[in-house]
Amino acid sequence: METNETKNLNRLKELTALYFTTLKPAEDNSQKQIAQIKVLNYFELGCLITDLLKLCILALEHDMHNVEKKRSDSINVGLVLETVLSIFPLDEMEFLGFAGEIVRE
Repeated sequence: METNETKNLNRLKELTALYFTTLKPAEDNSQKQIAQIKVLNYFELGCLITDLLKLCILALEHDMHNVEKKRSDSINVGLVLETVLSIFPLDEMEFLGFAGEIVRE
């Protein structure tokens, strides 16, 4: 008969396999993890990177008037937010909820 601790450990291992999906182990067997950002093509990747840089510049300068009003220089906040949302570890957060329930049992 399994002890409660063994059952909990096995359940946590199952949940980890199901929900820890945002980070993948690096192929070089190091302790590093990889989070992937999915983009349509190099152009979208370039737009994302430049928008992130522009957003950082604005945050550092605290002055919106220094950024040109041209459409090509505007920040695509939607793309930045979509990217952040795509790498947000929601599955892992769900796992933490389950782990909390197991601990409280």
